[in-house]
Amino acid sequence: MGILIATFIILFWLGHCAYMLLLLEWNPLSIGMWLHVAVQIYVSVGLFITAHDAMHGTVSAHKRVNNTLGWIACFLFAGMSYKRLINNHMAHHTYPGTEKDPDYDMSQHFVIWFLRFMIRYTTIPQLIVMGVLFNLLKFIAPEIKIWIFWVLPSMLGALQLFTFGTYIPHRTPHTHEMEPHNARTLKKNHLYAMLTCYFFGYHHEHHASPRTPWWKLYSLK
Repeated sequence: MGILIATFIILFWLGHCAYMLLLLEWNPLSIGMWLHVAVQIYVSVGLFITAHDAMHGTVSAHKRVNNTLGWIACFLFAGMSYKRLINNHMAHHTYPGTEKDPDYDMSQHFVIWFLRFMIRYTTIPQLIVMGVLFNLLKFIAPEIKIWIFWVLPSMLGALQLFTFGTYIPHRTPHTHEMEPHNARTLKKNHLYAMLTCYFFGYHHEHHASPRTPWWKLYSLK
């Protein structure tokens, strides 16, 4: 099931992105066009969640298949380094909500935390890859469509992931209910949890059971 879900998200992202770049008319006054952008943002979040599950080895029991799908999801999301993500994410699970947590920021300021979060995960090779891809895409689509249909969904997807998967779950105050993972969880509302971050609003449950794939987290709640 993990392979099927991951493959569906990856192929849907690719197909929908290609449709927007090649066939969807650029019209900033079109509600339909912006709905397509919203869908791409949501599926971009799904790409990262897929990569995240691969980091925990829950996409496939076959290590090579698991890591290949995780690598593809990372690359499509923003040319990110799968290896770097694994190292940082394992440290996050070992030291959640502390100074040793690479995903945590002592300032607790939303904007500062988000900017530092992005800088930590951005690499020179990633910027080079994204720059090359951007210029290659200009051969098939106008630049404005590349910015709105390819760049913007990734950026807003990152913001959505940070908000509902890092900032809200781990911000202070750290209460007794958050121990020992310094992770809070959303109140029980499966629809809201799915729409915001593919059930990762149930964050305490994830830290308590990191081997549970995203699509089963609701059952732990």
